[in-house]
Amino acid sequence: MFSKTIVVVSELLCEAVDLRSGHKVLDVASGTGNTAIAAARRWCDVTAVDFVQALLDQARRRAEVEAFDISVVQSDAENLPFKEATFDVVLSTFGSMFAPDQERAAAELLRVCRPGGKVGMANFPPNSFAGEFFRTMARYAPPPRGLKPSVLWGLEDRLHDLFGEKAATVELKRRTFFFRYASPEHWLEVFRTYFGPVRSVFHSLDPARAERLSAELLGVVNHFNRSDDVTVVAPCDYVEVVVLKR
Repeated sequence: MFSKTIVVVSELLCEAVDLRSGHKVLDVASGTGNTAIAAARRWCDVTAVDFVQALLDQARRRAEVEAFDISVVQSDAENLPFKEATFDVVLSTFGSMFAPDQERAAAELLRVCRPGGKVGMANFPPNSFAGEFFRTMARYAPPPRGLKPSVLWGLEDRLHDLFGEKAATVELKRRTFFFRYASPEHWLEVFRTYFGPVRSVFHSLDPARAERLSAELLGVVNHFNRSDDVTVVAPCDYVEVVVLKR
């Protein structure tokens, strides 16, 4: 549900990497297919990868509704089942950034991209709505020891570290989408119901801690809310990344 409200991010990312008809495109951690379908709209040969088969099934059905044919492959971002230099463009929208092994995920994105091809990503930075959201969640479900914060993918220095000398250029552009919901409570209900990581954390908490987490998350959305009525209009910054492979 959440992904379907931010289709604009995928459309902008496809423009940022300058997709051309006939390009072989891989969408990593595709989820329900926003970015894969956006690439298909540009007449690309698209493959979507995710480790959750049910999400890939949704992506295929959504593509079929628009009369597009995309390939789907169940796999994770750290072990892509493709040969080196298979794709012209490799994309990931709020996907690969959540892989536990950041170095391995970045290496895989580059490995399957051809020389002279592009890797395009949409990542959340630390200083954003999403960054504050993840910090709040971590207080109730701390990540495993040694796991690097996913929001590091939104920092220029970290991206240069991850892609290293195999990247000819690494370009970043700060962008913003807006959470638009009927109310702060509506926003929280949608995330608790449909956003897997949030749903899992709430299921793991006793009622008192779940109530405290709800209050803190409502505090986050209220802090960022720019609406002048009862609805939510909250800006969420993200970083659009375009890597040119040597």
